[in-house]
Amino acid sequence: MEKSSKIYLAGHDGLVGSAILKNLQAKGYTNIVTRKFQDLNLIDQGETASFFEAEKPEFVFLAAAKVGGIMANSIYRAQFIYENIQIQNNVIHQSYLNGVKKLLFLGSSCIYPKNATQPLKEDYLLTSELEFTNEPYAIAKIAGIKMCESYNIQYNTNFISVMPTNLYGPGDNFNLQTSHVLPALIRKMHLGKCLEESDWAAIRNDLNKNPVEGISGDNSNQEIIEVLKKYGLESNPNGNEKTEVQSPVSISLWGTGNPRREFLHTDDMTNACIYLMENINFSDLDKNLKEIKNTHINIGCGKDQSIKDLAQIIKEIVGFKGNLNWDSSKPDGTFQKLMDTSKLNSLGWKYKIELIEGITNTYNHYLKVQ
Repeated sequence: MEKSSKIYLAGHDGLVGSAILKNLQAKGYTNIVTRKFQDLNLIDQGETASFFEAEKPEFVFLAAAKVGGIMANSIYRAQFIYENIQIQNNVIHQSYLNGVKKLLFLGSSCIYPKNATQPLKEDYLLTSELEFTNEPYAIAKIAGIKMCESYNIQYNTNFISVMPTNLYGPGDNFNLQTSHVLPALIRKMHLGKCLEESDWAAIRNDLNKNPVEGISGDNSNQEIIEVLKKYGLESNPNGNEKTEVQSPVSISLWGTGNPRREFLHTDDMTNACIYLMENINFSDLDKNLKEIKNTHINIGCGKDQSIKDLAQIIKEIVGFKGNLNWDSSKPDGTFQKLMDTSKLNSLGWKYKIELIEGITNTYNHYLKVQ
């Protein structure tokens, strides 16, 4: 890509997309095209076709997707498979029809089988069944990988796919109804800290910025307490005997806390994506293959920790002093999803931001926007 190349960034206002936009601008790219959902619905084939015919982008970052955590994946299964497949089909096909020089499609580590050997190598794709809770989303992303490969084979396009591990960072989704585990933990710990300090001004400010089930800072204390209780934040008038400091608040979290997860800061993720767009072509990925498959690239740090350990890290960073209670009646999801990043490392890229630094950065940003 040249600094003046016309780049279409689909999904520029999401966690990944907003980070890519910021990074591209910082690197001096000056011709970036974006559209908000209300101006361009990528689920609609006609709207997408008209956009590509009018704009004729040279490069495309496909970061637009419907995403969410284990709760959202369980509730919105039909929307997750339909909307993601529609977005991918429309953007990838129009990129081919309109002569896009290069496209980068972003997937997810959930594409891999639930019982695959750790760490997850690209070659493990489609070797056994998926984890049930995120199966619709995973199937959609697998379809995107195969669509990119198939268009490259048949039409000689230059479409590459990347599979990031769990991402986090400034701009994350902190909606308790749809967020992934790390931002959900940050917000719950923050609200828990505010509750134990009886800082109702901070609680109301938080809910005004991001209401929960329609409950904002304008609601009564009791209404706020009731909705937060639904998401595991519970007052305990007798204090908490298991912590060094007595706390009137405890937080209940889904599952056992034993599953392990790998997390990558969005700044690292975007650096990897731009590096690949600047330096790597599809032809670099299919060398010496008897069959052209599994050409996607894992993006991660290659290290993980249990959700229980992650919660403890966030608890200490935020300063919440109450108990964390694990509800084993709720699903854990896949036990482990650690990425093998040897392919990416061999292509010349490696992560830089460690977890504690990244979470601290994310929480500080969260406080600034409250």
